[in-house]
Amino acid sequence: MKRRILLVDDDLAVLLTLKAVLELHGFEVDTAGSSTEAFARLQSGIYQMVISDLRMETEESGLEVLRVARRQSYNPATALLTAYPPTGNHGVEHGGEEDWTAAHSDSLLIKPLGTTALLRQVEALLVSHADKSQSNGRNQSQPDHPTKAQDRKRHAG
Repeated sequence: MKRRILLVDDDLAVLLTLKAVLELHGFEVDTAGSSTEAFARLQSGIYQMVISDLRMETEESGLEVLRVARRQSYNPATALLTAYPPTGNHGVEHGGEEDWTAAHSDSLLIKPLGTTALLRQVEALLVSHADKSQSNGRNQSQPDHPTKAQDRKRHAG
């Protein structure tokens, strides 16, 4: 089964180039040219990853796309794509790294991005997100209090 990625960018050249690269390397890629289009796709599809440009209709459209993506029940990995990385005490857009991580972005991809770097970062993010999700699932499935069987074993010994 191919892994599905939603790629969001208002620059058609970037969108089509990244789509082609990802598809050539085995990903199924849906695209959206705006945050509004992305919101509709997020509701109608299931994605393992959402990659969104930061600046589209507004300075922070991409952050909103990622916020909405992280609210989906299928919990995709998320990456913010930008040519304007955080620097020093300010950046994406005013608070630096805190803004993009607070928007629930798992990763920051800096444009221009070479093919090898893109694929390496996407693969690493998918693996780390899957590991994190499995770990969270195990923690949620384990009760905070001992089960009756565990309690009997403890009292029997």
